[in-house]
Amino acid sequence: MANGGRSSFMRSRLFPTTPRFRALAGLAGGGVLAIWLSSAPAGSASTDLQSAAAIPASRWVKGNLHTHTLNSDGDSTPDEVVRWYREHGYDFLVLTDHNFLTGVDGLNAMQGAAGKFLVVRGEEVTSQAEGKPIHVNGFDLPRIVEPPAATGIVEMVQGMVDRIRGAGGVPSINHPNFGWAISADQLASVQRTKLFEVYNGHPQVNNQGGGDVPGLEAVWDRLLGGGKLIYGIAVDDAHQFKRPWDPTASTPGHGWVYVQAALEPRAIVEALEQGRFYASTGVQFETLEATSSSFRVVVKATSYSKYRIAFIGQGGRVLAEVSGSEGRYAFTGDERYVRAKVFESNGAVAWTQPIGVGAQAPK
Repeated sequence: MANGGRSSFMRSRLFPTTPRFRALAGLAGGGVLAIWLSSAPAGSASTDLQSAAAIPASRWVKGNLHTHTLNSDGDSTPDEVVRWYREHGYDFLVLTDHNFLTGVDGLNAMQGAAGKFLVVRGEEVTSQAEGKPIHVNGFDLPRIVEPPAATGIVEMVQGMVDRIRGAGGVPSINHPNFGWAISADQLASVQRTKLFEVYNGHPQVNNQGGGDVPGLEAVWDRLLGGGKLIYGIAVDDAHQFKRPWDPTASTPGHGWVYVQAALEPRAIVEALEQGRFYASTGVQFETLEATSSSFRVVVKATSYSKYRIAFIGQGGRVLAEVSGSEGRYAFTGDERYVRAKVFESNGAVAWTQPIGVGAQAPK
C-alpha cells in the first residue's frame, strides 16, 4: 500500500510568471509533501508562503491506470484482474477495456473497501488513422465513448480526447510509439489533455524509441520545452495474468502512479490532471520539496539498493546528477522547468512531474 502519512498543502508565489500561470506539478512522495500554486505577475519573485490548512490532507494512493480483461483482449475475468491488484498492494485500479466500459459496481461490492481499495471505470477508446493504431484512455467515464469518424492522426486523437471530455471523463494518450503511431509534433497539436504515457509496461510499445523515432522521455521534454504542459504517467497495459513466466506477454506489475488524493474516482482523476502524482516502476519517494530557490528529492531507500538522481531540464539536458538517495537542485531562474528522475541499481525508476521556473514555464 502507498504510504498514508499526512501531507500538507502550501500556496506560494515562487517563480516569476504571468497571471495565467498554473502549477506544473503537485510534488508527490511517501512522507513530506508541499504543493505550490503560482499566480504572481511577470517579474514577481515573492517567496511568501501561506499555509492552506483549510485544505484537507490527502494520503498517497498507488494505482494502475491501464488494464484489460476478457471484456476486450485480456485473458482473465474482471474479478481475477481486480483480485491480482488488490492482493499485490495497490490502492486503486482503472479497468480500460478496448471500446468497452466494464462495470465496476459489483467489483467494488465484492472486492472494494472504503479507504482501502477502489475500482474505477475506464475505457481505452481504440481506432486507427492513416494505418496507425490510435488509443486514448478515458478515466472515470459514466458511459461508453465511441471513437470518432476521423482519418488524420491528430484529428483522431483530438476527437477521442474531446469525446472523453464531453462524456465527463479524463483523457490520457496511450503509448505514442506503439505501431510508431503518434509523433511528438502530432502530440504537440492535441489540446485539452494533460496526461500521456511516458512508460507503458507492454513489451511491444517502444518506450525507448528506435531508429529515427525518439523515446517517450525525449518526446516529453520536447513537449515541455515547446511550452506544452503535460504530465507523464506509468502504466501496466496488462493483458495476460496467466502467463507470468512469458517475457512476450503483457503482464501486470510493471508501472504505476502514486497519487495524492482521497480514494474516490473523481478525487483521483482531478489530482492526476493537476499533476499531484509521480510515476514509478519501483522507486518510492520519502520527500519532494520545492522552494523559491531549489528542488529537493529524497528517496525512500531500501537496504539493498543504490540510487542516482538526475535533475532534467529544457531539451532533456541533465542539469545536475547526484549519487545517493537524496539530492537538491538550486534553480538558476532560466530553466523553464525542472523534473527529476531516479535510477535504482536493480533497474527501477521514478519520474516526478515538471516544476515550472520563470515566465517561460510550460502552460
